[in-house]
Amino acid sequence: MISALRSAFFADDRAPASPLARAASFALALGLLSLVCSGALAALSYHWSWGPVWDFRRLFWNGWLTTIGIAALALPLSCLLGLAFALLRRSSFLPLRYVARIYVEITRGTPLLVQIYFYWYIFGQQLPRDSRFLAGAVILSLFSGAYLSEIIRAGIDGVGRSQLESARAIGFTRAQTYRYVIFPQALRRILPPFAGEFASIIKNSSLLSVLGIEEFALAAGTVSSQTYSYFESYLPVALGYLLLTLPISLWTQSLEKRARFET
Repeated sequence: MISALRSAFFADDRAPASPLARAASFALALGLLSLVCSGALAALSYHWSWGPVWDFRRLFWNGWLTTIGIAALALPLSCLLGLAFALLRRSSFLPLRYVARIYVEITRGTPLLVQIYFYWYIFGQQLPRDSRFLAGAVILSLFSGAYLSEIIRAGIDGVGRSQLESARAIGFTRAQTYRYVIFPQALRRILPPFAGEFASIIKNSSLLSVLGIEEFALAAGTVSSQTYSYFESYLPVALGYLLLTLPISLWTQSLEKRARFET
């Protein structure tokens, strides 16, 4: 009996769990978490009222689509900025190196909300009101790009120096060294923190509501202030953000497995 339970709920690298065991373990974990949450909500004696919130379903839908649009712009742009500043941090031209370092340290050391106000009211006042969506995505990219640059830089620095010397010995140029030696090895190191930062980009888009961008979190705030149904207003927001972040996490885990190799 004990050995059967052990084989069903325990696994290691030498004896990976079967699909049935993984499914049973997942169902058990999900059931336990659901039981805890249900008990906590039952203890509140809260009267659920979904009717008034349902009348605002179009507002939720439009806010969710706006969040998707912001993320679709901010994710690739933040990756490009992160890569650019990571390479600048390794530049042999010292002024460029210090420009990148100052940008990264200031961005990581100040709150995103402060940066949103700073960028918009200093640089964005000359832009038309219709450009708030694009400006918000750019501001979010500038903030996340600083964190991604440090993740990329750490991945690059983690490549052994002996491999760089071997690349030079066989005649690789600097670009070829990065393409064929550094980036493939750095990729598997940076994928897990990249997934976390991508999820943060999506969730941080809620702060863009201060610019008047009608994204998902602002829709929930509007509905809760009119219906006084706070749980009913914010539970769909939690589910909506989970539907956006969970695929990214699963996708990066798949890429991590494909990029894994023995060293």
